[in-house]
Amino acid sequence: QVQLVESGGGLVQPGGSLRLSCAASGSIFSIYAMAWYRQAPGKQRELVAAITSGGFTNYADSVKGRFTISRDNAKNTVYLQMNSLKPEDTAVYYCNADLWAGRQGRKDYWGQGTQVTVSS
Repeated sequence: QVQLVESGGGLVQPGGSLRLSCAASGSIFSIYAMAWYRQAPGKQRELVAAITSGGFTNYADSVKGRFTISRDNAKNTVYLQMNSLKPEDTAVYYCNADLWAGRQGRKDYWGQGTQVTVSS
């Protein structure tokens, strides 16, 4: 059974930094894209950043220049370095992985989410 486990969320002051991690485990044959989404109260879940197995990345306009997504393919782990955080970055951040595992074939998997709060 595939699991995505996030860590690194918390409370930070405006202008501060946080680093999120998401490790995928289970009978994984191959991971294609990995991504971070976020959902603020009363809003729809939105894509923050994504990275392919080859290292190609894309970002939401609102985080370009402040956030950096990276991955360690050997560890099946994706990271999100968040700098210059703003109160509007406050949300639950979810890890997503497009991967092939066991008999399930290729599917999308989600982590349980980690809270990021930016406040003074």
